[in-house]
Amino acid sequence: MKLLIDKELNSSDKILKPDFNSRTGRELLVFYLQTKFRQIMSYDRRCSTPLFREINPEFINRFSKRLINTPNKHLLIGITGESACGKSTICKAIKHVIEELSMPVSVLSTDNYFNDISALIKKYGTFDNLRDNGYDVDAPESFQLEILKKDLVLLSEGYNIKAPMYLPNGTGVSVPNAQDVISRKIIVVEGIATMYDAVKDIFDVKIYVETENDIRKNRFMKRACEERNQSEDNALKHWNYIVNAGKKYVKPFRREADLVLNGNTDLNYFSQILEYIYTITNNFQ
Repeated sequence: MKLLIDKELNSSDKILKPDFNSRTGRELLVFYLQTKFRQIMSYDRRCSTPLFREINPEFINRFSKRLINTPNKHLLIGITGESACGKSTICKAIKHVIEELSMPVSVLSTDNYFNDISALIKKYGTFDNLRDNGYDVDAPESFQLEILKKDLVLLSEGYNIKAPMYLPNGTGVSVPNAQDVISRKIIVVEGIATMYDAVKDIFDVKIYVETENDIRKNRFMKRACEERNQSEDNALKHWNYIVNAGKKYVKPFRREADLVLNGNTDLNYFSQILEYIYTITNNFQ
């Protein structure tokens, strides 16, 4: 991929930057991007660990129409997948590239839209006790989906928002209006709630990250035991919960995804793809 980036930067065969305010200019840009996207796909298929597992056959045409017909609307990209599939890691790579290239991108996690369950945790003593008594933390009704929907619409229309913040300290506290999120040209939204029925149709690009269960389990157990100081028995109990919750609430949306990504791909390679996309969209004469 680095060779493609260098070739693009050093090429003397560049097109004149079109006028994106005109429909003709946007159509030219879309044709150009379609050509480059096919180039990325061709390169990716030859890799030992490809990034793209599946692409919805209707995605390119639908996305092209979106760019041509509603150019002023900010772009919403939703990234979902089962727990420990790699979606958060991919978003960290996106943040890193954003900082290096000063890309106009904002990143939002739907985990901050969990309901406030502090009263329930006080009642049952711990989150684990609450879970063991039947609280389904990954169910759609466990999220503030109406607030998330409202915030996504505002972001897509160019308005900044104040998102809630769910405290990851075991208290179950959700602080309203706690984080400033700037509406940049591209907004990446990560988390299992991105593809729930109440919000999924707002996104312009739907991405599903997929990783084999044994890899996910190893990641989850390491994170639970080494980073969160959970006992192995309790970590296994929660792993069994998230496997069942993933099958019930997350995996069904795989068939609706525009892109299915390999969550075990090399992150340097993923970062290079982002860099290439940035290069081709800013490398006009």
